[in-house]
Amino acid sequence: MRPATMTAVLATALAACALGPDYERPSAAVPAAYKEAPRTGDAVWLPAAPADTLARGDWWRLFGDAELDRLAAEVDAANQTIAGAVATYTQAQAIVRETRAAYYPTLGLDVSARRAGGGNGSAGGSGSANAFTAGLGGDWAPDFWGRVSRSVEGARAGVESSAADLAAARLSAQGAMAIDYFSLREADTEAELLARSIEGYERALQITQNRYDAGIAPKTDVLQAQTQLLTTRSSLATVRANRERFEHAIAVLTGKAPGDFAIAPAPWSERVPAIPLDVPSALLQRRPDIASAERQVAAANAQIGVQRSAYFPNLTLSASIGSAGLNFGDLFSAATPLWSFGVALAQTVFDAGAIGARVDQARAAHEVAVARYRQTVLTAFQGVEDQLTNARSQAEQAGYLKQASDAADQAEQQILNRYRAGQLGYTDVVTAQASALSARRSLVQVAVSRQVSAINLIQALGGGWDVAAPAELKSSLRSDNGP
Repeated sequence: MRPATMTAVLATALAACALGPDYERPSAAVPAAYKEAPRTGDAVWLPAAPADTLARGDWWRLFGDAELDRLAAEVDAANQTIAGAVATYTQAQAIVRETRAAYYPTLGLDVSARRAGGGNGSAGGSGSANAFTAGLGGDWAPDFWGRVSRSVEGARAGVESSAADLAAARLSAQGAMAIDYFSLREADTEAELLARSIEGYERALQITQNRYDAGIAPKTDVLQAQTQLLTTRSSLATVRANRERFEHAIAVLTGKAPGDFAIAPAPWSERVPAIPLDVPSALLQRRPDIASAERQVAAANAQIGVQRSAYFPNLTLSASIGSAGLNFGDLFSAATPLWSFGVALAQTVFDAGAIGARVDQARAAHEVAVARYRQTVLTAFQGVEDQLTNARSQAEQAGYLKQASDAADQAEQQILNRYRAGQLGYTDVVTAQASALSARRSLVQVAVSRQVSAINLIQALGGGWDVAAPAELKSSLRSDNGP
């Protein structure tokens, strides 16, 4: 058996002696069902549509918007928060490799050359001589008590936690972009509504001015028409400014400077996808923040074993072989090589309870991680229930607001006709116009709110989180299966 293979086998055997508790996933409160989930026959707020299923990948495609699809791809490729999470994940993989290196011996090569002189030579002159040495030495500390194996266990948990954090960063950035995008489309739609209203108010002002010039309408009618028109123009300016801010936010999320980024106005689809609800327990595997918190518990558990290993002695094996000579060539022709072999045993005899304190710290850190994990789970279920409530409530609002908008439109037209016939004052016209415009804008706003709630619900359910580890993580962990 080769030395390297023997080392690996021995290290694996020693790892079986690892101290500290074996990891068990902590329990968490999981409801039997979502309280706010629609019951059979009560899913009007979450309408089903053909082929609407929540994929664990490109969830934004459920909205059927090509521009949103394009922007989501840019977020994934250029968002700097995601880039930072990728670097953190890469760093965690490197930490695993560094930690695993402690399983194996360290080898060092030492070559030196010296020239020394002094005193009188045999001929009365100064004497000098060369000295060359070369040696190969190694040290190995067998992992008798599992310090290294527990450290590797914790590092692997750190990699998996970083992978979950990366998924969370992607989900958060993509969700933020989608919300900003639909808010921008809401601004586009509201701007179009206001522009059409302004055209109508300009015609109404002209009609009122003509009636005033003809002496059949008071000056106050003209002033009211002007006020209505100017107020609506002010609202349009506000909506356009909001649109620009959403555009700036999307630019940053896609890794671009706002000055170099623009989204052209386009028709907006009010589509709200159906989102099938998994059983509540599936949330524990799907949400990246829960996965990250659970892996942090595993890492903290491993640290208990790392600290407990300090109670036991450290054994270090060392060996070296080399040669020496007066000439460099002698290093390769020395008949008798120099060698050494040693064993060192180190044990802390008294440290005033420092080791015990560190073990207690590790246990307390584990309890903190468990509490954070359970709190993360509870918060996750709260988020799902909140978004289910929002979705149902907004669907109901949308139905009522549609009826209210239709009624307000009819009232506006009838009152304007009666005003032209001289049956009503202009105050009634202004009131009807303001009510109709408000109803139209509210209908648009609740439609976008439903899409935002759908995005938030997708995120609360774990979005694009895949229970399976990323391919690069699987490959990394497979390579770590060796001691």
